[in-house]
Amino acid sequence: MKVVGLVSGGKDSCFNLIQCASQRNDIVALANVCPPNGLDEMDSQMFQTVGHEIVELLAEAMELPLYRKVSTALALSSEIFYNPTEGDEVEDLFHLLSEVKRQHPEIEGVSVGAVLSTYQKNRVENVCTRLKLVPLAFLWQKNETDLLNEMLLSGLNAVVIKVAALGLNPSHLGMTLKELQPHLLEMNEKYGLHVCGEGGEYETLTLDCSLFKKRIQLDDYEILPLSKDPFAPSAFLKIHSASLHLKENYKDTGFRKKVVHVKQPLT
Repeated sequence: MKVVGLVSGGKDSCFNLIQCASQRNDIVALANVCPPNGLDEMDSQMFQTVGHEIVELLAEAMELPLYRKVSTALALSSEIFYNPTEGDEVEDLFHLLSEVKRQHPEIEGVSVGAVLSTYQKNRVENVCTRLKLVPLAFLWQKNETDLLNEMLLSGLNAVVIKVAALGLNPSHLGMTLKELQPHLLEMNEKYGLHVCGEGGEYETLTLDCSLFKKRIQLDDYEILPLSKDPFAPSAFLKIHSASLHLKENYKDTGFRKKVVHVKQPLT
């Protein structure tokens, strides 16, 4: 089926797209919920926003159109099973996918990188049901140790861009998942850290995977603190510049990126 991929730039959303493609689904567009200009990240219950500066490069690397919607990051409905609530961040997703479906009426499915969060999965399913779309969550409830290993074996290259957990610290920012894998397994044994970061322990940015025709390179960034907790200091990478580089065995097709910024509909 024709599919739109919900992407944050992180490993889960990209790896789920790989699974979609392996099941012979046709990815025709990408969709992203992002913070307002001037904000590096938001405290969202639904969306990864740190690293949002790179999402347009990610779409260009895959040679796909990208649809983006600024979100309020307000979680006005806290129940596990979501009911449409005006002003809730889930409605930002609804408006985003509504516009994607309007411009690509052939789309039938939505790629969702959900692994363990029932809260997030239920909300995406609510939006999909309202729009008569099929949610495709191939990573759902997979063993995290196995899942991380599958990602690395697939050739997915992602770096850690945020840490917020006991056992991780700002020195781990910028490390690849492959480099950090032994430490993540050790911290899982020692502190119960989720190996794939599903407890919010860390977030990632995908620089390359099998769907990319170009790889992303981070050219300039800095580490910014979020919390100075002595046991679990949190921090993130503020990316100032990045670039695309053509991969071996790929030719430049002349693709020019298409980014559509979805506005809130008039009421």
